[in-house]
Amino acid sequence: MQEVGVVVEVGDGIARVVGLQRAMASEIVAFPQDIYGLVLNLEEESVGIALFGDSDRIQEGDEVHRTRRVLETPCGDALLGRVVDPLGRPLDGKGPIENTVMRKAEIIAPGVIDRKPVDTPLQTGLKSIDALTPIGRGQRELIIGDRRTGKTAIALDAIIHQRGTDVLCVYVAIGQKTSSVARIVDTLARHGAMEYTIVVSADANSPTPLQYLAPYAGCAMAEHFTYGGKDAFVVYDD
Repeated sequence: MQEVGVVVEVGDGIARVVGLQRAMASEIVAFPQDIYGLVLNLEEESVGIALFGDSDRIQEGDEVHRTRRVLETPCGDALLGRVVDPLGRPLDGKGPIENTVMRKAEIIAPGVIDRKPVDTPLQTGLKSIDALTPIGRGQRELIIGDRRTGKTAIALDAIIHQRGTDVLCVYVAIGQKTSSVARIVDTLARHGAMEYTIVVSADANSPTPLQYLAPYAGCAMAEHFTYGGKDAFVVYDD
């Protein structure tokens, strides 16, 4: 028997719904007009749902249907060379993406014992980094600085430098202007880097919940390659 709830309040990308007592945290639910949401807040009388679409299209009294599926992200080689949103929907006008596999967007991270030691460098192509502060495969690195100081350029140079190596790349653009994302994609394409890169974009016009999801989606796509025995390089750029 399908469980159906009703919207009692909506605003700022969040819908409050009653009647979904059995909803799970991080479950995907379906609204009218092909809008989906993510269950984030479980309360005694209602649930709070983050909307992956325009909240103005959702009205009080609309029905909400459970899917009984937790949040998953499409992954696989078919995404290489494409620009997608955090739900894996294409944004580049190149048609639908097929032959993907689904992977949970949020999983338990492996423990320290299960992780391999960092023993292989990731060449960025920047001598000042590779010689003085080398980055290892399996390592995280924070790039900070004032506006327009070249932070994105460093990340793009590192992606471009992976051409001809066994490293696959995922670039996650969070809250950026659409024009900025388009320039980045053009730069990667001109240098032949889109062949081994996935661009995940949740631009400034995207709903806030979609921007929240972007890092999880990018990480899941990269982990798919990692657990398949490949190396992956992920850039989160906000």
